[in-house]
Amino acid sequence: MNKERLMTVLIQPHVSEKAATAAEKANQYVFRVRDDASKAEVKEAVEFMFEVKVEGVNLLNKPGKTRRFRNMPGKRNGYKKAYVRLQAGQSIDFTGGAAT
Repeated sequence: MNKERLMTVLIQPHVSEKAATAAEKANQYVFRVRDDASKAEVKEAVEFMFEVKVEGVNLLNKPGKTRRFRNMPGKRNGYKKAYVRLQAGQSIDFTGGAAT
């Protein structure tokens, strides 16, 4: 795949309590990804950007919520998430600190 495309597949890591629990217990990391990204693209992008081996990828579409502001209905944008499971012994460091 094109390296420029791989650099744009991952938007940002998704930070939540559920994501932190998945990282600790199941060696899974959660990312927000492009709406048109496939499992193969997400796998290649994570392996390319973080230099780790990916065991599996699960994708889900999170629909936007309907909200009201001053009695005017509106809708938030939805997004796509990827749960990436790494092979045993692999990890991703989001802090970017030097290893000691």
